[in-house]
Amino acid sequence: MILFWILSAAMLLAAMLFFVLPLWRKAAPANDVLRDAANLGILRDQSAELDEDLGNGLLTTEAYEQGKKELQVRLVEEVKSTGQPVLSPRNPAKVLAIVLAVLLPLFSVLLYLKVGNPDALFPQQVIATDADGIIRSDDDLKKMEQKLEHFPKSPNDWWILARSYTELKRFPDAARAYEHLVSLVPGESQLWANYAEIYAMAHGQTLQNPEVIKFLEKSLELDPANPTALALNGSAAMERGDFVATIINWQKLLDQVKPGTEDAKMYGDGIKRARKLLSEQPGGKEKLVLLDLTRSHEKSAAKSSSAITGNVSLSPALRGKVAPTDTVFILARAAQGPKMPLAVLRKQVRDLPFKFTLDDSMAMQPQLKLSGFEQVVVVARVSKSGGPMAQSGDLQGLTGTVKPGSKGLNIVIDAVVP
Repeated sequence: MILFWILSAAMLLAAMLFFVLPLWRKAAPANDVLRDAANLGILRDQSAELDEDLGNGLLTTEAYEQGKKELQVRLVEEVKSTGQPVLSPRNPAKVLAIVLAVLLPLFSVLLYLKVGNPDALFPQQVIATDADGIIRSDDDLKKMEQKLEHFPKSPNDWWILARSYTELKRFPDAARAYEHLVSLVPGESQLWANYAEIYAMAHGQTLQNPEVIKFLEKSLELDPANPTALALNGSAAMERGDFVATIINWQKLLDQVKPGTEDAKMYGDGIKRARKLLSEQPGGKEKLVLLDLTRSHEKSAAKSSSAITGNVSLSPALRGKVAPTDTVFILARAAQGPKMPLAVLRKQVRDLPFKFTLDDSMAMQPQLKLSGFEQVVVVARVSKSGGPMAQSGDLQGLTGTVKPGSKGLNIVIDAVVP
């Protein structure tokens, strides 16, 4: 780094000498000297003319003497004026040289701080990481620490350092790295959740710490569904005996995972244990009833707010292509994203026309629901195979992009799938 600044200063000095020195050496114009010399020359010429006029008889002796006296007076005055110190006019070239000497270094430094990259001068400082981006050796960890001393505003490097210290179980160092990281990227929910977990490991391996709780609250404020924060928040509540908070947090977590997985079993077992412990507390059973009632209301509200309603009919031109027992699927899928249906309703051609409602209770997977997407497309399809996937020869109609909660849609099955 010192070498960089020395080289920069040398190049800047060379540039300044190239521009400034010629301007500084430029002499000021000698206008005053030229003017004084010209005035004295005029007086000499006038004196010679008087002598010539006297010799030619053009002047009387009295007139000649009078003219000489006047010239002598003017000569004395001119000599006095040239002998006085004259203030030199300001040299614009020197002024420009001074301005450049000040502004050129200042502008160069400011420009470098804005767009420069002194790190590029040190390509030999290679920091080795494994396939997962983890630094394993102490030497490389020291290199990264030294790099961050010079360039502390590098979130990516702090992220690598935080993960590396976490992997090596150096939790105090990892917590310090996360402290820098969240100060640089304060809007990332996952970073706050990670910081809370590592801070707990570095301070007695307990979640009962005001700082840990503060970090978890910040994470959930940014993303109420953050899995790490929900898991830790539920565990913290379990440690302090707040089983209601445990159930609420872990239930939100359970709603995000696929049923039948190891995660679903783990969270489900945790909720069962928390419910059992709550029921053994005074007034715990009443709290459980209230929890279940609240959850039921929340699910109903979610279904009703995101439910899509409308009417499906078959175009008269296609009636000859269907049988009364053919299957009709009404499904909603994300306008952008997974093609898996978010809600599916099954009917038969004999039911047409009919009104329909699609809501979260009709989801094929718990993590893919109508309420989880901002824009969807609703499709009505007569399936010749009896399956929901479109095949050539099926008949269908579909809406444009609509929002969950749209009401009164009108879908006409009027096209053949090519």
